[in-house]
Amino acid sequence: MRRALLLAALALVPAATAVAVAEGGEGRDLAAARAATARFHHGHPGYALLRDAAGIACIDKPGEGGMGVHYVNGDLVGDGEVDALHPDVLVYEPDRHGRGSLVAAEYVVFQDAWAARHGSAPPRLFGRDFELVEVGNRYGLPPFYELHAWLFKHNPSGMFGDWNPRVTCPA
Repeated sequence: MRRALLLAALALVPAATAVAVAEGGEGRDLAAARAATARFHHGHPGYALLRDAAGIACIDKPGEGGMGVHYVNGDLVGDGEVDALHPDVLVYEPDRHGRGSLVAAEYVVFQDAWAARHGSAPPRLFGRDFELVEVGNRYGLPPFYELHAWLFKHNPSGMFGDWNPRVTCPA
């Protein structure tokens, strides 16, 4: 009986090791993304302000939280690729004086551009599948995949949650 339990435990070691490696890899990838985007704390060269179809720049959802103000690099969004070190969108939380603090990176790729290069499976980054945002979205954009990474502000809803209850938009 003890021998059977020991053999069963030893059989689990490779699986446990694989999980630890995957989690460690995700942490290294997030640290690399933080390091690569840290230069954007004091500006967002190459990125332009993004407003939704109603002209709103600071995105929030009452009862769930906010995202903040998005700055997009159109060349990156349109390239059909995702790269942890080069986010397509930088997200800033505005303060009451109108200045913003970098809080997140967002990775975005149009569904058609992704499918043309990679097939129908959604993109993955940091061990997570991207979310598909369908046509009829608040931005008036064609369907796209997106993934938020709250690299610089803790999100009680999770590192990759869309809405952060600690982020607010001024009234």
